Amino acid sequence: MTTTTATDDSFLQGIKDCLPTLFGYISIGLAFGVVGAASHLSVLEIALLSILVYAGSAQFIFCALILTGSPASAIIITIFIVNLRHLLMSLSLAPYFTQHSVLRNIGFGTLLTDETFGVAMTKSMQNGKLYGKWMDGLNVTAYSFWIASCIIGAFLGQWVATPEKWGLDFALVAMFVALLVLQLQAVGKAKVVHYIKLICYMGIFMYGLSFLMASHLAVLVATIIVATIGVLTE
Repeated sequence: MTTTTATDDSFLQGIKDCLPTLFGYISIGLAFGVVGAASHLSVLEIALLSILVYAGSAQFIFCALILTGSPASAIIITIFIVNLRHLLMSLSLAPYFTQHSVLRNIGFGTLLTDETFGVAMTKSMQNGKLYGKWMDGLNVTAYSFWIASCIIGAFLGQWVATPEKWGLDFALVAMFVALLVLQLQAVGKAKVVHYIKLICYMGIFMYGLSFLMASHLAVLVATIIVATIGVLTE
């Protein structure tokens, strides 16, 4: 039986639990700022993307689409589809915050990222519950460091003409791998085997669906299918 400490529900504890991921936020944020500058975005535009979009993968995709001269409608639709995974993540955490108002829950979901979701899921596995103040501390810390890192990266980007030469385009993938490892370490052997099976299913579905639809749609549909399988077999 798990027990919680007196600080598990505090804003400060949320900040502390966010600290291990901050190196990732800083590195990814700096990388995006550099890539954004190389994509001919101004510092203000990079700052607004970080504040309003607040999604690393979507922001990198935005830069790629801008460079290819894609129309605004294509950019909006693509980013919307890519970010639909946030709906799935929010639905996974929603049962822990049923005692809070709808407005408060919107706040939790709005600032939810892949990284904070990973931290929150790990916390819920350890304690069996999550707290609103703790979630605020986690989310606000991540949000603040992300914005600051992107803006700093935008200034640094004025001196880095080819960010891919330094491997900055791989920073996002590396962070996801690290989060996966951390989450697997927090669960038992049986669940690790279960998750490995789900990863294999994901690869199979993505490969098969890629013959039937665009690759970005294949990723989304495969994610929904495998997430459903994961819930039913948990």
